[in-house]
Amino acid sequence: MSWNMKALRVDLSNRESEVELLDTNITEKLMGGRGLASHIVWDELESGVDPLGPKNKLILASGPLTGLPIPSSGKLVIAGKSPSTNAYGDGNIGTKASPQLKKAGYDLLIFEGVASEPLHLHISDSGVQFREGRNLWGKNTFEKEELLIEEYGEQAGRLVIGEAGENMVNYAVVVSQNGRAGGRVGMGAIMGSKKLAAITIKGEGEPEIHDKARLMELTKEAYQDISGKDGYDFWKRQGTMQVFSYCNENSILPTRNFQEGKFEKADRIDGFAMEREKVDRKGCPNCNMQCGNVIEDSTGREAELDYENVGMLGPNLGLTDIREIGTLNRLCDKYGLDTISTGSSIAFTMELAEKGLLDEGFGFGDFGAARNLVGQIANREGLGERLSQGTKRMADEVGHGAEEFAMHVKGLEVSAYDCHTLPGMALGYGTSPIGGHHKDCWVISWEVDNERFGYSDRKIEEVIDLQRKRGAVFEAFTVCRLPWVELGFSLDWYEKFFEATTGESLTWEDFNTVADRIYTLIRSIMVRESGDDWSIQQDIPPERWFSEPLSKGNFKGKSLDKENYLDMLKRYYEKRGWDPEGRPKEKTLDELDMGFVDLENN
Repeated sequence: MSWNMKALRVDLSNRESEVELLDTNITEKLMGGRGLASHIVWDELESGVDPLGPKNKLILASGPLTGLPIPSSGKLVIAGKSPSTNAYGDGNIGTKASPQLKKAGYDLLIFEGVASEPLHLHISDSGVQFREGRNLWGKNTFEKEELLIEEYGEQAGRLVIGEAGENMVNYAVVVSQNGRAGGRVGMGAIMGSKKLAAITIKGEGEPEIHDKARLMELTKEAYQDISGKDGYDFWKRQGTMQVFSYCNENSILPTRNFQEGKFEKADRIDGFAMEREKVDRKGCPNCNMQCGNVIEDSTGREAELDYENVGMLGPNLGLTDIREIGTLNRLCDKYGLDTISTGSSIAFTMELAEKGLLDEGFGFGDFGAARNLVGQIANREGLGERLSQGTKRMADEVGHGAEEFAMHVKGLEVSAYDCHTLPGMALGYGTSPIGGHHKDCWVISWEVDNERFGYSDRKIEEVIDLQRKRGAVFEAFTVCRLPWVELGFSLDWYEKFFEATTGESLTWEDFNTVADRIYTLIRSIMVRESGDDWSIQQDIPPERWFSEPLSKGNFKGKSLDKENYLDMLKRYYEKRGWDPEGRPKEKTLDELDMGFVDLENN
């Protein structure tokens, strides 16, 4: 099978490493990727561990389909205890490190302790090389990767941090291939706290596959299927930017810190505007539907755009020049900053300034101020020191009602979809396992087409179904969900891939059971870390969506209803097998065969 069934545990404090065999009982129950990473956080981290302290762990986790020649398999989960949310956090990243990890003979890398000085770790079939990292420390992500390519070649897997990670900004990310980024919950900050400047991986072996001939046959057919889909050519033109106009037309586009869902100058920065500036396309390994659109930014340098960074650094800041937005995105990639949280933090600051809650001479639409703030955040200088902590902590510090327009869930800034008129998507944000992120549940198109303003059981079931597939199974397979999500690539393919790879015949019903375990496990971590402070209030999205109705567009005057949302949330808990406060019930843990979780004694 494609599992090497090996983890490499690296002690940075003592510069030691050891190989461990994976527990088959755990891999059967949680599969891989997010499943295994969350189990390590539950099993090995004591409650209350400082996310940026030596006892936290940085985990790189693959799954049974990771790095294989199948479509869009070049993903890797990066996980640990998040400095943004103080609970489990992760993100996936498209990177050559993914197939190279499998070739090197490992499924998991676990980094512990803290190096006494900056290190660069090189992982290969023979283990770990602890290399001095002083020549890399202090350099930006582009400079680091250039040096690593010179030494190890273009095909080596590379994972680096920039100044934001080194300075432990709460939403620093890990970067690969000059713009692929992952771990927006602060995984770059954890890497920086451990003084890990870079990780390179280069393997010589090949994962053992149950039926390689069958898998290669399926792979050929699958790539042909994807490239023959009706929306494929348009996807190649715009990638995720194709949703920009849809969001604006449906009053979902984040505008001026989510005050509105419609931007008056959207046509200047939508997918068609991007196409006019496009000079190249980039993507992850094993992908034939690359989503990275490359333009020249306002300085003439190449910048990679997708919907999330344009939404959060464009209309959310009141900016109307796509090349200027490209500049902000390139700077985030250079420093190793998450574009979503960066855009949200700057937008929040602009609103604070306009409301007179900060003594700053800027507001929405000020590109120069936004550009300067990106650098200040990465280096934690001036106002950037406050922004580097995220909107929740800054709102708590500012007070005077700022909490009501700090756009986050559990400390993680919400991504680029306004939910004044989307109760289901608001529920998805509220119950996301890592905070305000869309990855686990994008129920918007179903909601728009069916019962936009409803709070029904049917909508709850749609949310849970998407969370199972998007947020758990694809993260456990550790492959990209976009072929299925964007082009309708059938889920049946993954049953076939899994059987050819592992020899096991599992159905989506089986996969969904794994998904319920993963969601319940991560929820258990969240409850454990909150202790007596846990309450249903933590699953409520930003107050702005309830108390400040839209003032523009087709849905002028509309907002979420708090009482109906809370009722929907409690019904969601019931369907999940959690108690009325959102804690997993002992009965549910028993039914899911999760004897390794004990909330009573943790």
